[in-house]
Amino acid sequence: MEPVSPGIIIPDDYKGYHPDFFCTPKLYQGSLECVLLPGGVVRDRIEKLAQDIAEDIGNEPIFALCVLKGGYKFFTDLIDHIKKYNHYATRNTIRISVDFIRLKSYKDDAAAGQVQIIGKEDLSVLTGQNVLIVEDVIDTGRTMKELLTLVKSYHVKSAKVASLLVKRTKGNFYRPDYCGFEVPDKFVVGYAIDYNEYFRDLDHVCVINEHGKKRFSTSYLNRN
Repeated sequence: MEPVSPGIIIPDDYKGYHPDFFCTPKLYQGSLECVLLPGGVVRDRIEKLAQDIAEDIGNEPIFALCVLKGGYKFFTDLIDHIKKYNHYATRNTIRISVDFIRLKSYKDDAAAGQVQIIGKEDLSVLTGQNVLIVEDVIDTGRTMKELLTLVKSYHVKSAKVASLLVKRTKGNFYRPDYCGFEVPDKFVVGYAIDYNEYFRDLDHVCVINEHGKKRFSTSYLNRN
């Protein structure tokens, strides 16, 4: 099935904007290669995604499932816009339920490819629901496909995925139903997407440079 909203394609040779043209926390100065997506562009795109989702689902209630931690800002903005769109729409306002999960992917031989949900033991509440999974970044798509399989095992009415970003990684043939931007295979941070718990407070989606990776690496931070 083709995506309802396939996303804006950012080409591999796109250089973005110099970080000095934007307001960024002083802590991160010198650690960013570029501002790939300014915050205003991200927020406008999220508003359009919300309209696409509302129109696609129609009058059906939505059970929105946020994948933490990186998805929380996208999730909050998206749900707010869906509610706003439905408030001013001519049809009846739809009911939106929300919940939050964290994922852990096993990579050992005994449980290869399996996904463990952390923080929510019972997913039976999803039975019969129109589930919207909201993620920040999809890389290979392997984890999301496993999560979808798990969600669908609870006999949901429908299960769709919205992701702010999709990376063009080698072998990634998975595309969510609703995508904000398709971006090059670079390490992106900001808009709640982190690097070792840093950069979540950036208002823009940025590319971290090699200096930033070293400066905020676990080994470097542990020495200081």
